Amino acid sequence: MSRKYSLFLAFEKLLFEGAVKKLWPVKGKLETYRYFCAAFMQAINQIYPQLTTPKKIVVTMHQKPDGDAMGSTLGLYHFLIQLGHTVTVVSPTNWADFLAWMPGIKTVLDYERQTVAADKLIDEADWIFCLDFNTLSRTKRMEEKLNKATALRILIDHHQEPQADKFAYGASDTAKSSTCEMVYDFITGAGYEDKINVAVAECLYTGVMTDTGSFRFPATTAAVHTMVACLKSKGIDHSKIHEHVYDNFLENRFRFIGNVLLNRMEVYYEYNTALIAIPQSDLIKFGITTGDTEGLVNYPLGIKGIKLAAIIIDRGEERKSSFRSKDGFDVNVFARKYFNGGGHVNASGGQNKEPLEEVVKMFIQAMKENKEQLSNYEF
Repeated sequence: MSRKYSLFLAFEKLLFEGAVKKLWPVKGKLETYRYFCAAFMQAINQIYPQLTTPKKIVVTMHQKPDGDAMGSTLGLYHFLIQLGHTVTVVSPTNWADFLAWMPGIKTVLDYERQTVAADKLIDEADWIFCLDFNTLSRTKRMEEKLNKATALRILIDHHQEPQADKFAYGASDTAKSSTCEMVYDFITGAGYEDKINVAVAECLYTGVMTDTGSFRFPATTAAVHTMVACLKSKGIDHSKIHEHVYDNFLENRFRFIGNVLLNRMEVYYEYNTALIAIPQSDLIKFGITTGDTEGLVNYPLGIKGIKLAAIIIDRGEERKSSFRSKDGFDVNVFARKYFNGGGHVNASGGQNKEPLEEVVKMFIQAMKENKEQLSNYEF
């Protein structure tokens, strides 16, 4: 009997006995079931005693991995192999060139290109660590395979509303700056700080650096700086890591950014909002590849008074959106309500199948519907 079906039977039994009925009128049956399943995603510290027993492990992340996704998975990889586990990192898709320097990156499998090999590893795995995503749909073509896997799925993530019934063990904490910070907590919480070598430290620093905007964002807590102090003590050269990530692009990207800011950005001062809409023709004209649009959504936040910055990119098969905010505007709620997405309070994303022009119209309408919140900004 599958874990999912066992959970469902237990839920139905408790529901019949009245144990969870009080939630039903408020949340509905589906949401009540999710609350129930969340209680069965055991705390991740329950696997600490099992870390000494070698296992076959797959570590994976969301599609088009960023610095935090790749940093957390490779950081965990370098830690687990020291304990004698057989570990493979599998990315659902390709990744940006600015991550190509990372220790262990050449061992990572691209699921889209190496499907057969990756499927075999997933079939044989004892554990599957799922990092920097909390719904299986974020893994694109891997979703079905992960959903059917017999291995224990283990979640480490900091996004809102996890698909908790899909994970046997997990740590889900939206207050954390990054998944890399959570992997650091996992390693030190298990009593293995001595296993944080230079490779682990470089990977974890990359993720916490990128997800905090180089330590600019509100999630940069005192605990983050304590973590960074520990990573520095392991011998990392943080200046080189910044150089690898931020000073590693081709000329065409900068010409593309110039074109975007001059021709594709609209500022709606009445709503304290800026929107960048990029047609696919721009991507082709400037030879834009994976990672070249990373961070572009943050540029409009540098304009005085801007509270919401958005970018919508026509990727051909779909329109991808990213949202950034400040002064309390919740783009997680915004993305979930209007753009089939979600994420964090100040950083979220979405996707749509409609043409770019239609998605832009949808954004403008959504912006207008939130005028009261967006216009309430003190300079």
